[in-house]
Amino acid sequence: MLRQYELVERVKAYDPDANEDLINRAYVYSVKVHGSQQRASGDPYFAHPVEVAGILTRYRLDTATIVTALLHDTVEDTATTIDEIEKGFGGEVAKLVDGVTKLSKIELQSREESQAENFRKFLLAMSADLRVLLVKLADRLHNMRTLKYIASEDKRRRIARETLELYAPLAERIGMRDFQEELQDLAFAELNRDARDSIVRRLEFLAERGGDVVPRIIGTLEELMKAESIEAKISGRKKTPFSIWKKMQQKAVEFEQLSDIMAFRVVVKTVADCYRALGALHSKYRVVPGRFKDYISLPKPNGYRSLHTGVFGPGGHRIEVQIRTEDMHQFAELGLAAHWQYKQHVAAKDTEAYRWLRGLLDILEQGADAEEFLEHTKLEMFQDKAFCFTPHGDLIELPRGATPVDFAYAVHSEIGDHCVGAKINGRMVPLRTTLKNGDQVEIVTSKAQTPSPEWERFVVTGKARARIRRFIRLRQRQEYLDLGQAMLEKAFVARGGAFTGKVVEPVLRQFGQASVEDLVAAVGQGNVSVGDVARAVIPGAETVQAPPKKKKDDAKKPKKDGKDTGAIQLKGLIPGMAVHFAGCCHPLPGERIVGIVTTGKGVTVHTIDCDSLEAFADMPERWIDVAWPEDGDDQTRVGRLHVTVSNEPGALGAITTLIGKYDGNIQNLRFTARTTDFFDMLIDIAVRDVRHLTTIIAALRGQKVVAAVERARS
Repeated sequence: MLRQYELVERVKAYDPDANEDLINRAYVYSVKVHGSQQRASGDPYFAHPVEVAGILTRYRLDTATIVTALLHDTVEDTATTIDEIEKGFGGEVAKLVDGVTKLSKIELQSREESQAENFRKFLLAMSADLRVLLVKLADRLHNMRTLKYIASEDKRRRIARETLELYAPLAERIGMRDFQEELQDLAFAELNRDARDSIVRRLEFLAERGGDVVPRIIGTLEELMKAESIEAKISGRKKTPFSIWKKMQQKAVEFEQLSDIMAFRVVVKTVADCYRALGALHSKYRVVPGRFKDYISLPKPNGYRSLHTGVFGPGGHRIEVQIRTEDMHQFAELGLAAHWQYKQHVAAKDTEAYRWLRGLLDILEQGADAEEFLEHTKLEMFQDKAFCFTPHGDLIELPRGATPVDFAYAVHSEIGDHCVGAKINGRMVPLRTTLKNGDQVEIVTSKAQTPSPEWERFVVTGKARARIRRFIRLRQRQEYLDLGQAMLEKAFVARGGAFTGKVVEPVLRQFGQASVEDLVAAVGQGNVSVGDVARAVIPGAETVQAPPKKKKDDAKKPKKDGKDTGAIQLKGLIPGMAVHFAGCCHPLPGERIVGIVTTGKGVTVHTIDCDSLEAFADMPERWIDVAWPEDGDDQTRVGRLHVTVSNEPGALGAITTLIGKYDGNIQNLRFTARTTDFFDMLIDIAVRDVRHLTTIIAALRGQKVVAAVERARS
């Protein structure tokens, strides 16, 4: 454990103007209030905040942050209050300590909810001052270093999983590579020790067999740079066990199949030298395809800049090389902490590099509860990225698999809410289309549009999902209110009264509702009986029932046989809207589809690859994103086949018999061409879905009289 004078000396070494008195008082205060408390290791508890402060001195953090580290557990684990911290150490330190402190005094229903609430509060504090995150990461790092002393295996694994899912990605997002890698490795050791030990043993074996391979490669690269008159500092290291394991999982390969487990860093003077060094490497060594990334021209979201390339380097070793300037290197090593090295305090709202944090705050505003927010946060941080552009050239970072709807919400929540269509690279596409790196995306909006519940099925970003769910919740509540209002009005009239908000106010507590609106919604939702409410307000009254009106034509109407022959209700359409299925492509359940609004006809449904859609490319207002219902229905639909058959006796009979054998019902058959040897025909077959039709096509292709068969698209 660091002693008091050692901690002060560390801070004074990089910041001669540091407030020595404040640090000393915080050290003594922490020792005093934690008193005889002990950690699971048996060490005095105050050793933990002292070690956290020591970790932060490596990153040359300011006095307020070091003092916060010393005091960060005092409010949570002792009788100390935030007011006492403010009185003794100032408002700045008090705000930072409060941001790191967990919500330990609030009753929570579950451990998951507790974790989510703590993370939500922490995020809010972090958005105001990112030093909160630095202290929290250092706190988590020291806790992970001492994780082995916790007796409960379940608790160790829970902490390790939380570290891997939340804190390591946060460290990566602010460029704190050392934090990220150590947190990942410590969590990996707890969650999958056998895999980690196996990788470590293999790395040790390679080191013994390869001997001085890393120094030799560094020497060769130094000679190459010197020959090109490029002044450079070169270093090398093996990748961490966790990063190796992750690559093995992603690529589904064994350890022996990985050949780029060594990474080398070339630090040069200027940006021009970066590209000169890259040219020298690519001229000398064969490039590994697909491994070049230019993060100087297109920095990472956290501000990281560097050139990355893979080459078959000296001795034929496949290596990764990172080329950067000294300033870039400082940021790559220190990340966010580099700002404090130059006394540039940063709030999240002040820098474009932390747009992702503002995105999480948007999710926070839309989420229904803390656990939903935590789910969306993990979605936001855990996925690989795709980079797309607005028509004005602004870069939007999205997870892999994102759609135009995700893009629209990433630009602005209002644009997402009113999105009706999208163009990717100038071509109109359905909203469920997956975006690719480098796509230019233009969102078409309409003030009349609202979020569709179907969007939730294909969006991948937490922000989009949270916003859509919020709209659904509000719309559902309005529907419950309308239904509840109608039910209550009818029930009150039946008992000889009239429903108003005022008459039900006296019985709100009886039904456990806070307001009249809540009671009406509860009735509409079915949580409260409409009859119970009517009886509670108008006790003793007899229900007046009007005799059902008999329609003149009722006796003449034939009863249905139980089979609904009406049109299917597609997802994404307003109930009751007229739907027609296009005769050009004959869409079937199971295929991806899109709707085109047609004046006087309603919506015409096409398959997603129908050639007819080209005619509507410049009319985005007519496009509707639709999908087949998951439950399906009992109706059959027509699939059209183009079949070429040998001109021989019995051929037609064989085809029709086969189609019937596979439960297909021929609706129409028309010959389109005849020759001496073959004839072509179009066959309309009633089938259940696209899989049913595919089965019939496969069976037809197995017939010797069938020369060719394919879906007809006209």
